[in-house]
Amino acid sequence: QVQLVESGGGLVQPGGSLRLSCAASRSIFSFNALGWYRQAPGKQRELVATITSGGQTNYADSVKGRFTISRDNAKNTVALQMDSLKSEDTAVYYCKAETLVLRANYWGQGTQVTVSS
Repeated sequence: QVQLVESGGGLVQPGGSLRLSCAASRSIFSFNALGWYRQAPGKQRELVATITSGGQTNYADSVKGRFTISRDNAKNTVALQMDSLKSEDTAVYYCKAETLVLRANYWGQGTQVTVSS
């Protein structure tokens, strides 16, 4: 069983920054990939950013140049640095992990990010 706990969400003004963190209950070496997704009210959950075991990153077009995903192997965490936030970034952000062997997906509880003036 894998547990993922997100933190760092909150209320910020447009143009501001937030840093989200996801703590895993097991070594992140056991995951093929880690990622951040978000879901706004009335919309489907969408990909924000992913990072593979090899360090390859991928970003949604809407966040390229503004968001940065990173991992800390020693602390078993994955972070999402969000800069130049826009109102359309408002959503619940979820951490996701794909296990190495069975390729099962696990999700955190989510953390609310609200961008508003």
